[in-house]
Amino acid sequence: MKRAGTTEGLGRESTAVDTAAQRTPAPLATRAGTSLWTRRFRRFRRNRLSVIGAAIIVLLILVAVVGPFVAPYPEDATGAVHMSQRLRAPSMDHLMGTDEVGRDVFSRLLIGSRLSLGAGLIVLVVATVIGTLFGVVSGFFGGKVDLLVQRITDVFLTVPGLILAMAVAAALGPSLVNVVLAISLTWWPGYSRLTRGEVLRTSEEVFVEAARAIGAPRHRIILRHVLPNIATPILVKSTMDIGFAVLTLASLGFIGLGSQPPTPDWGKMIADGRGYLPESWWLTVFPGIAIFLTVFGFNLLGDGIRDVFDPRARD
Repeated sequence: MKRAGTTEGLGRESTAVDTAAQRTPAPLATRAGTSLWTRRFRRFRRNRLSVIGAAIIVLLILVAVVGPFVAPYPEDATGAVHMSQRLRAPSMDHLMGTDEVGRDVFSRLLIGSRLSLGAGLIVLVVATVIGTLFGVVSGFFGGKVDLLVQRITDVFLTVPGLILAMAVAAALGPSLVNVVLAISLTWWPGYSRLTRGEVLRTSEEVFVEAARAIGAPRHRIILRHVLPNIATPILVKSTMDIGFAVLTLASLGFIGLGSQPPTPDWGKMIADGRGYLPESWWLTVFPGIAIFLTVFGFNLLGDGIRDVFDPRARD
């Protein structure tokens, strides 16, 4: 009887185990991953300024993509001149008025958005790649390599970025390609310093030491363990810097070192309209608003991304 009871008890325990196994939820990693991104999305959504920044950036991207196709006067971006329409105030025919040679400001602003945003993105990609490469090499290998890279970085940091960009652009000649190259050469040191600090911090983590202990090659440690864990601060900095890259491009275009006429450039449009500012305010106000919205939107978006990935933030 005791043996039968024991067998019956074991049968009940087995049934209970099977039932529990059937009711076992999804793997913890899956639930944690889904929960993590859900919390991050909610955290971003609660920050209304970040949502506003994201909306502004989405709108600007849409304008840059479809702008050249919906511009009412696309020929005004290719050197067309309409002296009979010069300095017309904003109206239904010309939503943002016309410039000193009769070109539609709205059309030039739309077409110029692709150039400004695209050039700013290229600047950030080039600067981020160069700076991250130098920073990883400097922080991971250390020693003489670190000393050499940091001294090169110091040389670039001794001169203000805008002044150095102006010098490089003036030496290479006024053109959009030269301006993008000049700004990229002046922006990578910031990413190099940031990446080096993050690499030095990450290299002391247990998982990196464990990878070294089992004999993992250096390139595998960098690609699989170091870079994924330093991507967040680089992403936040890059997002905020896109707006300032557009502003720097407009500054160089303002003094004539950017894209050359008749290609529309926001900075050049402001420079051309400053002589008519008292009477024809729209020549400078509308390009200025476009630059302001770009910088403002990317700053708000960068703040939101930083809050989303901040490990100290609470839901």
